[in-house]
Amino acid sequence: MPTVEKISVALPPEMIAVLRAAVESGEYSSASEVIRDALRAWKLKRKVEALELDELRRLVQEGIESGPSIDADLVFSRLRAKYAAMPTRKKNDEAYLLAESRARPGRNRRLHRT
Repeated sequence: MPTVEKISVALPPEMIAVLRAAVESGEYSSASEVIRDALRAWKLKRKVEALELDELRRLVQEGIESGPSIDADLVFSRLRAKYAAMPTRKKNDEAYLLAESRARPGRNRRLHRT
């Protein structure tokens, strides 16, 4: 192991109990090993968080560069108007049944006439 420096760390009783239980169970050979593993996990967590932050920044920039946005309320109001203007289909309508049978093959047996 590289050069090791001893330090003193103050921990609350709950953390001490968890640390001791990990050593007593044989999961770790010493309290120092528990602390080293915890620090490695902490470093990895920070690295992942930094990468996630960089990815979020990249995605925000990509959104900015994609051009002007469109108001969602406007888009949804146009879609509602479009679909409200479409004729409604009845359950016994032959075109409706044909479309349903294509969307879900094998489910609509009423179309198969002999």
